[in-house]
Amino acid sequence: MFATGTLINTASIIAGGLAGYFFKGLFTEEQQDSLNKTCGISVLFIAIAGAMEGMLKADGQAIVSGKSMLVVLCLCLGTVIGELLGIEKGFEHFGEWLKQKTGNSKDAGFVNAFVTASLTVCIGAMAIVGAIEDGIQGNYSILAVKSVLDFIIIMIMTSSMGKGCAFSAIPIFLFEGGITVLAKIVAPVMTDLAIQYLSFIGSILIFCVGINLVWGKKVKVANMLPATLLAVLAAYLPWTF
Repeated sequence: MFATGTLINTASIIAGGLAGYFFKGLFTEEQQDSLNKTCGISVLFIAIAGAMEGMLKADGQAIVSGKSMLVVLCLCLGTVIGELLGIEKGFEHFGEWLKQKTGNSKDAGFVNAFVTASLTVCIGAMAIVGAIEDGIQGNYSILAVKSVLDFIIIMIMTSSMGKGCAFSAIPIFLFEGGITVLAKIVAPVMTDLAIQYLSFIGSILIFCVGINLVWGKKVKVANMLPATLLAVLAAYLPWTF
């Protein structure tokens, strides 16, 4: 079946949201806060692993870092573009619309839960590379593994932040499904270096999501999303970073 990985991932997020919603009553408010921070720390380490994989390489017996200029240029220019476009506000407006349409108008934390969870599951190497492989080769193994991780993450997030997290199934379906559909079109021009750069910058954005989870919302991660597109474009420049 076409886009099998996307369907599995979407279903896992819905299941995680339902499980988190029913388990929520088992935890006190203090315990929910602890779970939320624990989830944030987990996201931080997942992001660090992806970022270090992109920055570090073996040079003989030494490990050297690189791509610092790529990070600075993509994040700074991408954030400027995102701020001008108001991507974060767009996410929030969509969250507000969902809150009203789903009968959750009295849930004060719905929008924040939806935006945070959506960014957590949508941004990252597994979502992008997995969707591309699903579209080109019909191999959904990466998205299947991601589905297990997302089930756990969304279950914990929902139990601590609220049921808005479960509605992240909508953007993940559109995001991964869109990439899968377009995969055959972009496959001839999507080089390994482009995927590598995209995954690298995406991991840094996930790190920012983790910061927001642990210390409260401080970074407008959605406004940084254009950095991922700039990372792909950087792969086609005549010089390397």
